[in-house]
Amino acid sequence: MKKILIIEDDRRIAQNISRGLLDEGYETDIVYEGTNGRQIALQQDFDLVLLDINLPGLSGFEICRSLRQEKPALPIIMLTAMGEVEDKIEGLQLGADDYIVKPFDFRELSARITTCLRRADLLRKNDSDDILRIADLTVNVSTKVVKRQNRYIDLTAKEFALLECLLRNRGRVISKMDLAEQVWNLNFDPGTNVVEVYINYLRKKVDKDFTQKLIHTRPGLGYMIKDE
Repeated sequence: MKKILIIEDDRRIAQNISRGLLDEGYETDIVYEGTNGRQIALQQDFDLVLLDINLPGLSGFEICRSLRQEKPALPIIMLTAMGEVEDKIEGLQLGADDYIVKPFDFRELSARITTCLRRADLLRKNDSDDILRIADLTVNVSTKVVKRQNRYIDLTAKEFALLECLLRNRGRVISKMDLAEQVWNLNFDPGTNVVEVYINYLRKKVDKDFTQKLIHTRPGLGYMIKDE
């Protein structure tokens, strides 16, 4: 069930939105003041925030700026009586995903929420497809960022390609011949030790300073990465 935070100081509007969303199967929380709204949005997990601009405490613009810094993927729809183009531009430039002017038809709000949530789900799926994980090691295939226990690991292009190959075959033994073909595009020469050399480079960077070893040798068979 998707959870939506409503930060709106007009109690009637907030409660009407909440009732409509509950009827559509969402879970909702309401906060009527800006400072508490920001704190709750940062401390708890929500799938989307509906955010008024004119709030006691902190304005919606200030809250939007904070949320974008701390939770860049969190969808935000701004709700406001301000219909001027400048206000819309400011809200969108601060990171709001959408902007709806009061008064509005609940059906329009519901449609915009559905669109924002669908877009966020798609982005999360794409991000997860780009990130390979095992134990405390994460590898972002798009950005080439490698981290273990939140420590950055600097790899060369071939070291990264070798690690990616192992991760995409996690738990399975890959022969030296297959690694040579996939990483170096080489017809395997039994006399070359390039695979062993780069496995050792990788172990020094990925395993050496950590108690749990991830890269394993299967004598006569090849190499594998596993977290057992």
